[in-house]
Amino acid sequence: MEIGAATGRNGAEALSPLHPAPRHVGIIMDGNGRWARAHGLDRLEGHRRGAESVREAIRACPDLGVEVLTLYAFSTENWRRPAEEVSGLMELFRVYFAEEAESLIREGVRVTFLGDPTRLPADVQSMMCALEKATQEGRQLRLVVALNYGARAEIANAARRLAEQVAEGALAAEDVTEEALASALETADLPDPDLVIRTSGEQRLSNFLLWQAAYAEFIFLQETWPEFTQESFAKAVRAFRARDRRFGASFG
Repeated sequence: MEIGAATGRNGAEALSPLHPAPRHVGIIMDGNGRWARAHGLDRLEGHRRGAESVREAIRACPDLGVEVLTLYAFSTENWRRPAEEVSGLMELFRVYFAEEAESLIREGVRVTFLGDPTRLPADVQSMMCALEKATQEGRQLRLVVALNYGARAEIANAARRLAEQVAEGALAAEDVTEEALASALETADLPDPDLVIRTSGEQRLSNFLLWQAAYAEFIFLQETWPEFTQESFAKAVRAFRARDRRFGASFG
């Protein structure tokens, strides 16, 4: 931390125009099962404890200068997990959406979702729609929950939509540019992530925001997701702000 720098209530540095905070942070919340196993608990208890870290991350964002927080909650590959665990995760989503709605509204958090909801239970889909509607006026933080999300599927769907437009004559083939593809993604109204954090020591993207994270900075933490705190988030942001982001350019 810079000498004499002001701090927020969670220990974050005061923002500097020379070292801006990450506007958009994506988090791969990994290690719930590992934490549970280390504590002699079942995996679902690890997921329940992980929900507490979600609250910590959300509450840290305003002081850290984070405007958009995208959480990788359930991937398209997670359906391969044991049926009991998947069922338990769906129940956890139900509980979280129901119990957290009032606090999210109170804290000015706008919730939106990424991914294909059609495979999710009908009542979970309804709760997602209700939460989006209830929080749509939130201006303090945009919380994006990636639920039944896979980046390769997202890119393929975007390419398919552009191909259909070309086939219909609504779009020329030469107009299928990087910008056109980006505008066809689910994240078209969001800034690209500046920082991607992954907990539990793994160092891979696991099909998370593959297109959008092309120039993101990456921080891999050894601590599991249930161990993630506001101070963990603040340290990651401090590390991000110390980096020299060149976006492919070379200086000296």
